[in-house]
Amino acid sequence: MLIPLANDPRDYAWGSPSLIAELQGREPSGHAEAEVWFGDHPGDPAETPDGRTLDRWIADQGAEAGVAEPLPYLLKLLAAASALSIQAHPSKAQAEAGYDREEAAGIPRAAADRTYRDANHKPELIVALSDTFRALAGLRDLEATRRLITELGPQAQPLAERLSGPDASLAAVIGWLLSDGAETARDVIAAAVAADSDEFAAELDLARTLEASFPGDPGIVVALLMNLVTLRRGEGLFVPAGVLHAYLEGLGVELMAASDNVLRGGLTPKHVDAAELVSVLDDDPGLPPVLTAREVGQGVGRYDVPVSDFALLRVEVRTDAPASVALNGPAIALATAGSLTVTGGASGSSADLAPGRAVLATPDEGELRVTGAGELFIALPGA
Repeated sequence: MLIPLANDPRDYAWGSPSLIAELQGREPSGHAEAEVWFGDHPGDPAETPDGRTLDRWIADQGAEAGVAEPLPYLLKLLAAASALSIQAHPSKAQAEAGYDREEAAGIPRAAADRTYRDANHKPELIVALSDTFRALAGLRDLEATRRLITELGPQAQPLAERLSGPDASLAAVIGWLLSDGAETARDVIAAAVAADSDEFAAELDLARTLEASFPGDPGIVVALLMNLVTLRRGEGLFVPAGVLHAYLEGLGVELMAASDNVLRGGLTPKHVDAAELVSVLDDDPGLPPVLTAREVGQGVGRYDVPVSDFALLRVEVRTDAPASVALNGPAIALATAGSLTVTGGASGSSADLAPGRAVLATPDEGELRVTGAGELFIALPGA
């Protein structure tokens, strides 16, 4: 069975006013369009042609087509015109413990100061659709960060001292910045805005941009501790549990475990729990994996991620070179370029997909055949 899916863009303030509209070939709405969710997550489930939301459709009809509820993943289009909040996500064990703790404390799940809204982890993969996609991801090598902070001069000396010595802890520094280090953070930001550097020109340019949007936010200093990453179209960035990240600019396909657990580390007016963030933080310096799709069939590439919740395939077809993808569970296919037709292997039913349109394929189809000319991403359960 093939079920077309649709959803309205979410209007988060950081969203682009044009990127999703351009992909879908329509006029911009006139306001920010940040994400389109193609999944059954109760926060914003996709809609099916008969008017039911996807979570309702799965509850009503999923069992007969082999779709268990809920789906283990959430597929999105994401379009950023400015920085998202710096954030990290808990491991599965941390999420379960945190969820039970907040449930026992009686904190409403929709409360602004609620951290654990479910008991799941949230590893995620973003693949660039724009020619470039910029992000902050992971913590920079400590020696390089020390060089950057030194270039900021005397105003950054308190931060330099906390980063010095063999026992310097990035997690402790981040916790201090977000709780008791606001005055030092303002001094460091002022120094970064005024500084000039050949080695760290891009990082200082970003600090100036962030200061214009989030004046005085300690998260700007946290950003100075992180890797600045630029993805090219088709490249993916995998962010595992505990790794700090923030998407900055560009259009991408995002796939994650179905969770809404976010621990923020600045660049946001929302709740920041510094102590809880530090408790889940992986502060080992390093860049999270930047991935390219590994060829697994004609026109089919797979982004290899070390989690069982999801897998992401990139399918590129020409009119003379169709592709076929075997299904190991419920799949969501999202077109991102060209004009495509997706056909189920068992039913023979088909759906025409233009860029920005998606369809759920139930596992009883066995496989999907993709014809036409263009690009398609397919989300599946992980192996």
